[in-house]
Amino acid sequence: MMLPLNSPFADWKEARRFAGPLPFTFSVDNVNQEVIIVEGKRSFWEPKPIQIQDFSSEYINQLTKNQFQIASGFIIKDIPYEWSAGKIEAYKN
Repeated sequence: MMLPLNSPFADWKEARRFAGPLPFTFSVDNVNQEVIIVEGKRSFWEPKPIQIQDFSSEYINQLTKNQFQIASGFIIKDIPYEWSAGKIEAYKN
């Protein structure tokens, strides 16, 4: 299986380093100058490379004016996870 044409990655091993998981999710409260931080804990994370046949996203098209390219594709399924209680931290502009 080959990476998409013009992928910035040299191989699937390098691409896999960017396939998460991202352990934290954030929500910003600008009025109170606080950030809510929630950690997701996953006990099994093994992305499998897949070949992308076609891709379209109205949202991404609006953001990038069609100047994007597919770098790699992975499928991730059957992942046990849990969310920790959120923490609120203050910030200053």
